[in-house]
Amino acid sequence: MFLSRPLMRRTFLMIGIGLLVSWSAQAGEPVRVGSKIDTEGKLLGNIILLALNANGIKTESKVSLGNTKIVRTALLTGEIDLYPEYTGNGAFMLGAEKSPAWRDLRAGYELARKMDFEKNRIVWLEPANANNTWVIAVRKDHATANQLRTMADVGRHIAKGGTFKLAASAEFMERTDAMPAFQAAYGFKLRADQVLVLAGGDTAVTIKAAAEKTSGVNAAMAYGTDGPLAALGLLVMEDPKGVQPVYAPAPLVREEVLKRHPAIATILAPIFKSLDGPTLQMLNARIQLEGQDPRKVASGYLQSKGFLK
Repeated sequence: MFLSRPLMRRTFLMIGIGLLVSWSAQAGEPVRVGSKIDTEGKLLGNIILLALNANGIKTESKVSLGNTKIVRTALLTGEIDLYPEYTGNGAFMLGAEKSPAWRDLRAGYELARKMDFEKNRIVWLEPANANNTWVIAVRKDHATANQLRTMADVGRHIAKGGTFKLAASAEFMERTDAMPAFQAAYGFKLRADQVLVLAGGDTAVTIKAAAEKTSGVNAAMAYGTDGPLAALGLLVMEDPKGVQPVYAPAPLVREEVLKRHPAIATILAPIFKSLDGPTLQMLNARIQLEGQDPRKVASGYLQSKGFLK
C-alpha cells in the first residue's frame, strides 16, 4: 500500500507534532531533587532546589528521602532525577573498591564520573572542594600547644609520649581501613587507656566528649565537614598520605534530565566550587547547633555569594 504525497506530508506532520508535544510535556515536568536524610544532605538538597528554581527550572522536593541505598536506588529507577552524593561512595556503588583513585579528590571524581555514566547513564557534575571523610579532630588548644596540624604530627606526638586520648566508636577502632590504617601509615599505636570507646557511630557523641574533656579526651573520631567541629573548638587533622578515601560532594543527575535541562550543570558548578570544608562546617553548624532550618541556611548562603537575589 502506497500513500499519496499529500497524505504522506500530513502523516509526517502529525508524527512531528506528536513528538514535539511529547518533548514539550517532558520539558515541562519538574526536576525531582532528592537528598540523604543527614544534615549535610538536607543542606545540599535545598541549595540545589533553590538554585534551580531561581534560574527558571521547575523542581519537586524529595529532600531528606533516606539513606544512601534508598536515594541511590531512587535515582537509578527514575523516582528522582538529581541528588548530592560523595565521590568516595563510588567505590562500593560501582564495584571499584580497590582502586587507588578514591584517595584523590579529582581522580576519584573522574573515575566515578566515567564508570557511572557508562553503566547507568548517570552524570556526575562538578564536585565541591571539600572532604566529608573519616577524620581525627583534636581540641584546638591542645593542637596549638603541641603544633599538631596533620596526622603525621599526631603520629610523632604520640610516639614521643605526648598526651593524647581519643573518643571513637568500636567500628572505627577495629575496621582495617579506619584507625588501624591511620596507625600503620603514621607510625603510632594507641594504648587501651588512650581510647574511650563509645557505643554506636554517632560523631556528635565523640565530638562532644572531646569538647567537654570527658575522661580526659582531647581528640575525636569525626567526619570532615561535621558542623560542631569548629564551633566546639576542634581542629581536623589533615591526612597528607591519603589514608582515607576522599568524600567530595557532587550533584548526580540522570542523563535524560540533563539533556532536557543542560543549564543545570552551569548553574550548579560555581555553587559547588564555592563549598569548601570550612564553609560546609559553618553551614552544618547553623543547622546542628543553632537549630536553623536547612532551607533558610541554604538560602542565606546562596544570597551571600550572589547566587540568589
